[in-house]
Amino acid sequence: MTASQVGFAFLYVAAFLLLGKWVRVRVAWLQNLFLPASIIGGFLALMLGPQVLGKILHLFVAEDSFWVNGIFPEQVTAVWNDLPGLFINVVFASLFLGTSIPGLRKIWDYGGPQLAFGWTIGWGQYVIGILLAILVLSPVFGLPPLTGALIEVAFEGGHGTAAGLAGTFEEIGFAQGYDLAVGLATIGILSGVIVGIILINWAVRKEKTHVIKNVQGFSDLRKQGIMEFENRDPAAKMTVRPESIEPLSLHFALVGLAVLVGYLLLQALIWLESVIITPFTDSTFMTYIPLFPLAMIGGIFVQKFFNKIDNAQIVDRNMINRIQGFALDLLILTAIGTVSIDVIGDYIVPFLLLAITGILWNALGFLILAPRMIPSYWFERGIGDFGQSMGITATGLLLMRIVDPRSETPAFEGFGYKQLVYEPFLGGGLVTALSVPLIYQFGAIPFLIFAIVMCVTGALVGLLYFGKR
Repeated sequence: MTASQVGFAFLYVAAFLLLGKWVRVRVAWLQNLFLPASIIGGFLALMLGPQVLGKILHLFVAEDSFWVNGIFPEQVTAVWNDLPGLFINVVFASLFLGTSIPGLRKIWDYGGPQLAFGWTIGWGQYVIGILLAILVLSPVFGLPPLTGALIEVAFEGGHGTAAGLAGTFEEIGFAQGYDLAVGLATIGILSGVIVGIILINWAVRKEKTHVIKNVQGFSDLRKQGIMEFENRDPAAKMTVRPESIEPLSLHFALVGLAVLVGYLLLQALIWLESVIITPFTDSTFMTYIPLFPLAMIGGIFVQKFFNKIDNAQIVDRNMINRIQGFALDLLILTAIGTVSIDVIGDYIVPFLLLAITGILWNALGFLILAPRMIPSYWFERGIGDFGQSMGITATGLLLMRIVDPRSETPAFEGFGYKQLVYEPFLGGGLVTALSVPLIYQFGAIPFLIFAIVMCVTGALVGLLYFGKR
């Protein structure tokens, strides 16, 4: 693979990002779904690539024709296959860069109820998923028990986590898990927005909301995904002078340093296992661990180091957000654009069972548990956690912005504090990353028991402590 081929593949990424944005601006029903341009562009790439257009044209052209890959040269597809697993490291390395950690008391008071609710829903996805796998998917369809982890990996972790685990799925001999996870992540985002808006309309009619009384207040620019003129703020701050180093270059270097620290941590863990554990047990568990959760820890180390030496506050969180958002857009577009429709078609019934089970658990969990766990503004606060449990964090933020457009409730503050404890473990964190290799290495039953304990713990804290306040 040459540098020019990699560069040409990025030109395709740029073209489909722009095409996705243009379609979002022009198509009203996509605006009402608030779908990001990266998802729209990813679907267009999937339709015009080897999986759909290529298979159709393959019926009419020679085997060696360019058109058997749709409008994609073969080297572009090869590069795109590797991009999600690369950019997920950037996304997770950026999670804590440029942030300040508030006191534990404030985190507990504001974010505790949402943490208990999200913890229950997240671990519950493992419980219902593994039970589904043990009772139905394995005996009936011959799928491995670790298939039960796909609901949490895809719904809570999203496309990024699914892409980050591609290498793990290959290592354990279940490469189809990647395509199923990406497909489930897409279903999760779509259903998260659709079901979320249905729930908001229901809550407004039933007077469950405290702030809004209708959901018709978005401007045309907002629906098109364009910032209104009066709300346009600087995307980032110039914390260093460009004649010394370009601010974007500095922040990109910090993200790269975080990934490097994570890589060194991973290599150290693999080495320690090979010296201390492998000679006695033949365990190679650490080789299945993806890089991205360690990149997140690397980001924490880098930020703690800068907290001690950076008196000039040169690390700007908004600049980090722009890098993270750029990486996430590329990740989502290329992950959807390269998903294997053949795999989903071969496992369509298990795929639908996983999707329906996950959607029902999240929706019922929100309606039954959120009002009993979150003592005030339960709908405004809980809808964000529902959105995150169905897809990416951005889905939760979108739904919260609809029901609390001017941040008049504790929803956004509580959601942010909850993430500080939640993200390192679930929602794409360490547990999400380790669940597949753990189930593969030690079996589904031990992990199921642990998931039940964690789920019940979250439910008891939410119902008996926060729910009584």
